[in-house]
Amino acid sequence: MDTLLPIAARAGALLKARGETIAVGESATGGLVSAALLAVPGASAYFLGGGVVYTRAARTTLLGVPVAALKAAAPASEEMAALLAQAARERLGAAWGLGEAGAAGPTGNSYGHAAGHGVLAVAGPVSRSLTIETGNTDRVANMRVFGARLLTLLVQCLEAAPQK
Repeated sequence: MDTLLPIAARAGALLKARGETIAVGESATGGLVSAALLAVPGASAYFLGGGVVYTRAARTTLLGVPVAALKAAAPASEEMAALLAQAARERLGAAWGLGEAGAAGPTGNSYGHAAGHGVLAVAGPVSRSLTIETGNTDRVANMRVFGARLLTLLVQCLEAAPQK
């Protein structure tokens, strides 16, 4: 968590300065991204909510993603991460949404991805997605890397977004 906090603090400061909000739909990170954002003092100014959407049932129930949309997006793909980010954003009416999925380890997933495969996305005024491969089978280490990279991607998008 310590590696995530400085990045989350930067994201929080940017969100507060912009007067914007965020919602999170995360999977393999297990809530680390939400926890890091909430650990920043003053998080209530920007954090609307988040969910650990580890299963299809959670994605449909908590984020309202239609089953057809989940079936259309390849599992653990940038398209899936973007779908989760956009769904979190829309569900909570946030300016920004984060989405993440992957195979934290110690083994790969049933879709053929090796441990350390992560897909990350930011939806908002600037939207981006990213696939990472850590090459590591350590579940906790991968969760931390996925979380740090997603928060870094958020900071990059916030810095690239035009001011209102």
